Amino acid sequence: MTSVDLAAAARAAVDTRRCVDLTAAMIQCDTRNPPGDESPILPLLTDVLRGLGGRPEVFEPAPGRVSLLARVGTGDRPGLLVNGHVDVVPVVAEDWTVPPFGGVRRDGRLYGRGACDMKGGIAAAIEGLRACQDVGVPPACDVLFHLVADEETGGRWGTEALLHAGLISGVAGAIVPEPSELGVCVAERGALLAEITVAGRAAHGSDPARGHSAIADAARLVSGLHLADFGDPAHRLLGTPTCNVGVISGGTAPNIVASACALRVDRRTLPGQTREQAVLALREVLDRTGVVYELEVLTFVEGSELPGAGGHPFAEFVRACGGGPERGLYLATDARFLRNQLDIPTVVYGPGSMTVAHTADEYVPIPDLTSAARTFATAFATFTG
Repeated sequence: MTSVDLAAAARAAVDTRRCVDLTAAMIQCDTRNPPGDESPILPLLTDVLRGLGGRPEVFEPAPGRVSLLARVGTGDRPGLLVNGHVDVVPVVAEDWTVPPFGGVRRDGRLYGRGACDMKGGIAAAIEGLRACQDVGVPPACDVLFHLVADEETGGRWGTEALLHAGLISGVAGAIVPEPSELGVCVAERGALLAEITVAGRAAHGSDPARGHSAIADAARLVSGLHLADFGDPAHRLLGTPTCNVGVISGGTAPNIVASACALRVDRRTLPGQTREQAVLALREVLDRTGVVYELEVLTFVEGSELPGAGGHPFAEFVRACGGGPERGLYLATDARFLRNQLDIPTVVYGPGSMTVAHTADEYVPIPDLTSAARTFATAFATFTG
């Protein structure tokens, strides 16, 4: 059989019910972060990876912060890495119409926290390899699974920890199965999260001119920052950077002129922009308001992209396997560590949509799971590095 025939056989062997069942079983493992404990999913995924012929290894850089690593293959071929996070964001149970950790199937969708972000994507990748094995199609590469902790709060105990420990090696290409609506994402924004504080002078609320309102000054900052233009050229897939003032707190009582106020902002950045450059651009916008302030960086996450103006060979390979159009993500994923620090060709491709990630009644369309599993089966059957 030709490679085309082998890939077709593997695609045809994808079992939708099996993929849905695995996704539901993963949803039923509560891995909320915070507080941050991925260990409940460890027994399930260890059994699954062993069943695929892998030799799972646990990496635990902090108590309960577990990542599971496995290589399926001979060890002497190029590796195709599936990097997926098993932690999920918290839930407000009363906002849900279904049990958030129930894995409920309804009207062609699978509901639950992590359904699309991103336990469904991990299950689709696993089903793709199972389909190959079911019909005796040997993968053309070694398949590596890094099922990692802590992506939702920055990756310190997950992919970043693996990077610093030197545990990401032998990889010729990587797919991060975050929800991409089955598009092939080759670029993503970074983020600068910062707290800006303003000091005022308290006075009686009946005569506010005797004081200096920190809230009034903060309002000027909000007006300057929200949806500000930072002067960056538009990126072909990511547009121009944005800024959102998401939190404001200050004052003590309505009849007291506020002596302090704080803002927390989310300033998105483009690939290649450093922390220093992002802070400088933020300060330039703040300085134009004339308000005296202090700024503290809470988090900086790099943007990332595959090199070139489009049509990267690895992205084109994934598209040829069944992926959709090339696109960008306005948010950051663990792909940044693989692209920026290790120069591994990496795309984000997976079932579901970011528009329902982190929401109540999060879901993944079941047909998306099937389509993604078929793409992974084709990739495993044909990737030679």
